[in-house]
Amino acid sequence: MTRGEEFDKSMKLAMKGDFSLHDEIIHQDYESINQGITINKEMSKPILSGAGDFTIIGPMYTIYENDEFAGIHQYSKIANAEMFYSVMTAIKFKNGKVIYKQANWHELEEDPSEGQDWNWEDYE
Repeated sequence: MTRGEEFDKSMKLAMKGDFSLHDEIIHQDYESINQGITINKEMSKPILSGAGDFTIIGPMYTIYENDEFAGIHQYSKIANAEMFYSVMTAIKFKNGKVIYKQANWHELEEDPSEGQDWNWEDYE
């Protein structure tokens, strides 16, 4: 599993209330920029677990990855609504752990799963 895949898995598990992988791969000095607000490791937990109630994160694609940085792309959907997003995430690593994350969300006008080999039910 690549670092980007591991990060994706940790976020999806955390959104379901399982922080075991999150605690393992997130650096103690972690910071994330979320809607312009800086969030630390402990603050991220209730945010992630709350997001699991209304957000579905679809497939993850690695754009670039090395020992210090990963750039990933994901699609997301608001549960029970026809609202879709393209999400680009930059992840920095320190001593093998995630130290920083910044995600940029862009609303899409159409369902990105249309005509693809995946569907939202695969990610619920």
